[in-house]
Amino acid sequence: MSRPYDHIEGSGPSTPDPGITQPKLGIVGYLRFFWRQLTSMRTAIVLLLLLAIAAVPGSMWPQRSSDPNGVIQFFANNAELAPVLDKLQLFDVYTSAWFSAIYLLLFVSLIGCVLPRTLHHLRALRAAPPKTPVRLERLSAYATADDDETDAASAIESARALLRGSGYRVTLYEGAKHLSVSAERGYLRETGNLVFHTALIGVLVAVGLGGGFGYTGQKVLVEGQSFANVRGAYDSFTPGRFFTDAALTPYRITLDDFEATYEEQSIVAYGQPIDYSAHLTTWLPGEEGTKGTVKVNEPLELGGTHLYLLGNGYAPTITVRDGNGNIAFTASVPFLPQDSNLTSTGVVRVPDALPEQLAMIGFFYPTARELPNGALTSIHPDLRDPMLTLRVYKGDLGLDSGVPQNVYALDPSGLTAIAGDGADAPALELQPGETAELPDGLGSVTFDSASPDAAADDWSHSVPRFASLDIHHDPAQGWVLLFAVLAVAGLLTSLFIPRRRVWVKATERKGGIRLEYAGLARGEDPGLEAAVADIAARHTSRMKA
Repeated sequence: MSRPYDHIEGSGPSTPDPGITQPKLGIVGYLRFFWRQLTSMRTAIVLLLLLAIAAVPGSMWPQRSSDPNGVIQFFANNAELAPVLDKLQLFDVYTSAWFSAIYLLLFVSLIGCVLPRTLHHLRALRAAPPKTPVRLERLSAYATADDDETDAASAIESARALLRGSGYRVTLYEGAKHLSVSAERGYLRETGNLVFHTALIGVLVAVGLGGGFGYTGQKVLVEGQSFANVRGAYDSFTPGRFFTDAALTPYRITLDDFEATYEEQSIVAYGQPIDYSAHLTTWLPGEEGTKGTVKVNEPLELGGTHLYLLGNGYAPTITVRDGNGNIAFTASVPFLPQDSNLTSTGVVRVPDALPEQLAMIGFFYPTARELPNGALTSIHPDLRDPMLTLRVYKGDLGLDSGVPQNVYALDPSGLTAIAGDGADAPALELQPGETAELPDGLGSVTFDSASPDAAADDWSHSVPRFASLDIHHDPAQGWVLLFAVLAVAGLLTSLFIPRRRVWVKATERKGGIRLEYAGLARGEDPGLEAAVADIAARHTSRMKA
């Protein structure tokens, strides 16, 4: 018999007839092809990995949603790199276009995977176990037994009762010379798999809705200051897409005291922080004040929000008198820490000073020591020998231009230095309680002490501290937890419950019956042979009883 003419080794032409062309997919065909690729489990796994990778930059660079001060500081320290990263949305990773695209594609892919599989699983649950194969001996798990006292019908009925009692779905089949029972179990494995993937969709939906209706805000509080939960009181505020001011629970908090504990025993870790505690008093409508504490990784729940401790530092209290002797500025100014010993920087703007506006760039050292080159540094984060240095400038601060300015940074261009770098007078150096006169009769600066009655060498409470709080509201947080638990439960179920099919066949023979036991697993099941042997042993024992 000759081979087809287009066979690769045939005697006909080696190339197909040019008149034969492949059918064109068309727009609908291509759309169907891409939809099938998108909704495949392989694509869903790839997208899940991509989502995890895409979230990595969120931990590498500060995010505006959680650490706006860190973003400001990054721009100040990396003037050339920061704008490039900002264009790539690396300071807003979780709301960026590329992260949202992966998120939505994963969402669609999971739904496209789970929905058809769920329908197929429901049909499989209603279907009867498959018919008994003709040659059971070909299966990997196989056992036989002979019985001369029991007929085939009684043996199969006994096997049916045994398998049903073991959790199998059973169906009886009748052949020409045999009777058999077909049993199946392990559908809970696929159920767990579907629960796992459905829970992943639930997590995505809950996170999306929580982000849409929730909000995140940051507030820097100095010891003794209070904060009311209204939108205008936040230092920075990031609302969800569907947020309304009605979601803000009316409460008030006061930072009573900030307590920091440092290592004092170990030389290796000397000065390292051991514990931070922000002690608060909170008020809810119609209730009396309640004491609460916020620690690192120990948030305080209040009015449907969670208060997290993001950072801390010192807030020197500075009073500026202008050239006319009037108090033009007095406040506790948060200084941003620059190292582990809390060497900190801050900016003071005095737009109300007369006859000229003043501005200062300050450096605060909790435990000041002079380096060999003459510069100051801090050798311990606690208040042992505090020192405040100020570079002072005069001129128009540009606050009337309407252009927003960074409260933690100052551009001295356009200003005239009167003390410090670029000026004839040196930078001001002050300890708590000291006052320094400004050149040219422009006024004076006082570094106020928070504990003026303390001993001369007791600096422990001379400078107030501040705490940076992150206030987070996520109405879907409980749902995320629920779906996460379901996902873990579904995954464990799909991993540890085997899916098996077992058959017991009774064939009539002269003087008795021959019993055959066989099993087949869907996937890896190292316990299948032992399970079939156990069923055979229990069945034969039951018939003899």
